[in-house]
Amino acid sequence: MSRLGNLGARLYRGEVGYDFVAKRKIWYGISILITITAIVGLAVRGLNFGIEFSGGAVFTTPKTSVSAETARKTAQDVSGHPAVVQKLGDKTLRVQVSDLTPEQSRKTQEALAKKLDVDLNKVNTDIVGPSWGEEIANKAWTGLGIFMILVVIYLAIAFEWRMAVAALIALVHDLTITVGVYALVGFEVTPGTVIGLLTILGYSLYDTVVVFDGLKESAKDLTKQTRFTYSEVANRSLNGTLVRSINTTVVALLPVAGLLFIGGGFLGAGMLNDISLALFVGLAAGAYSSIFIATPLVADLKEREPQMKALAKRVRARRAADAAKAETGGAVEDREPSDEDDEEPEDASPAGVVTQRRQSRGRGGRPSGKRR
Repeated sequence: MSRLGNLGARLYRGEVGYDFVAKRKIWYGISILITITAIVGLAVRGLNFGIEFSGGAVFTTPKTSVSAETARKTAQDVSGHPAVVQKLGDKTLRVQVSDLTPEQSRKTQEALAKKLDVDLNKVNTDIVGPSWGEEIANKAWTGLGIFMILVVIYLAIAFEWRMAVAALIALVHDLTITVGVYALVGFEVTPGTVIGLLTILGYSLYDTVVVFDGLKESAKDLTKQTRFTYSEVANRSLNGTLVRSINTTVVALLPVAGLLFIGGGFLGAGMLNDISLALFVGLAAGAYSSIFIATPLVADLKEREPQMKALAKRVRARRAADAAKAETGGAVEDREPSDEDDEEPEDASPAGVVTQRRQSRGRGGRPSGKRR
């Protein structure tokens, strides 16, 4: 077995682990800081909406030796609006200018044709109205709202309402960070971006549901024992799925990173950035939130219940009694406590203390010593 596989097996059996839940205030603080940064970036810089949302024109030129920078400057000077130029694989140019009127689009087309020294009709022009982008945005918001409602209903039925609340907070956390990164980086928001944002919701929810399912099984009849608190059981379930969550996230991030850094950055296929950035940031944020936000938040909500408060009190009392026995010279038996031990009254002595003395015996099972 590989070293990582051996670590995963030890984490699953509870032999090793990291106490994520006990340090939840640190994770909350980090998440709040990241979220505030994303919101500030969104408020200050705003989103760079593409022409699908703001309206404008797209000009496609024939094969040309004119540089993308020259075409961008020409379109920008004539139209008076920022232009985005992409050089396509067949040496043609795609010039995109937002907020253009039909008259401005005509002048820009003429200027590009003159600069490229081609006929006017060889520069294709597509005019996009802002109403089409608004329709896409409205449908996206509607789909997002329906998705959130269905997620909350499903988790509340399959698990409990506290888990549904924690999963919903984690989803909002992931979306906020992704949108904030888009604002800070300045990438265009296109229909591909919307698709990417809706796609990451499923990835973000996957790891959370896996941990919640294990936690649900581990927490059965939890109040009938006095060995673990709810937070400790939640942390053990989280450690048990930690390696699988990391492996799943890394495998999903590798092809997305290829699209973003190689396809969009190195090869210059800028259209890939629209969806790949949303997927990359969303997948990373989803893995983070499922480990550091969702499960600790569930434990935080559950520990407020009277039953869990009483359980934590009994666990502390039992551990204090065991420690006192050990300090006074009592030998604590190394065995797993049985259900009968866990169901003892609260004022009973802790189970596992050995008080019976062994009597030495001779041959044949008879007590050693002189015969009378």
